[in-house]
Amino acid sequence: MRTSGLALCLIVAMAVPVGTAHAQEDPPVDCANAQTQMDMNQCAYQDFEKADSELNAVYKKAMESQVELDKQSAEMSPEYVGAVKALKKAQRAWIDYRDGHCEGAGYQAAGGSMQGMLIDGCKAGLTQARTKELRELTQGLGN
Repeated sequence: MRTSGLALCLIVAMAVPVGTAHAQEDPPVDCANAQTQMDMNQCAYQDFEKADSELNAVYKKAMESQVELDKQSAEMSPEYVGAVKALKKAQRAWIDYRDGHCEGAGYQAAGGSMQGMLIDGCKAGLTQARTKELRELTQGLGN
């Protein structure tokens, strides 16, 4: 019994690098000229990943600006401290909104091959818009 379990583990371990090597050999998708649905799905996912990465960087800067704002507020009037808490609350709610809204958008092609593209395209667009909002937040009132 024990030997067959070990043999199975060895077979699985040997199969993983082969699958990974094959995936690395696939040429990158030319998203400017994507022709197949699989390529379009991959490009939509890449767009979302890029937008999400940018959002995370801008969110970090926005959080830093809100920390500074809270420090300034604490010096003047402690009852107005809360910028960090408000940003965290808004971001959590926004993520829930984005994911739910885009999941709903995907139902236009429920079960179809383009459902993923619709979801990821929606998420990329909303994420880019949120990034713009966070950039504006870091600029404050121009002071």
